[in-house]
Amino acid sequence: MHSTEPAPRVVVGVDGSPASYEALRWAVRHARTVGAVVEAVHAWETPSSAGWAGPVIEPDFDAEQARRLFAEAVSTAFPGERPAELRERLIEGDPSEVLIRASEGAELLVVGHRGRGGFARAMLGSVSQRCAQHASCPVVVVRHRKDSGS
Repeated sequence: MHSTEPAPRVVVGVDGSPASYEALRWAVRHARTVGAVVEAVHAWETPSSAGWAGPVIEPDFDAEQARRLFAEAVSTAFPGERPAELRERLIEGDPSEVLIRASEGAELLVVGHRGRGGFARAMLGSVSQRCAQHASCPVVVVRHRKDSGS
């Protein structure tokens, strides 16, 4: 029986941290059990768009760095072949806002705990906490285990 309904969507935030690798692998395992596609989302911000002080940076350079980091993260999470159900989206913007928007219409949002953040994120609250409070779907927070080999 062939359905015209689109496959359910599992959104996962990928920031290049070990916790995000685990979140990505968890999302793919879950998606396989429910017949979903995985939408891996990497959000990036230019310093000027975030209001940071400092020299002007070429936005194309930032986008290329983000693209490279995203590709490395996916390759690290899946060193062999990329899963067939994986879709990749690189989006400029605040990570928590990008993920909250991406959660609209999704079955599940998966994020890693203890990702990259730095002092600015600590002041705003963690991405995982903001997503858990504001996402449009259930949220799974995957913790990085130091003994997991990643």
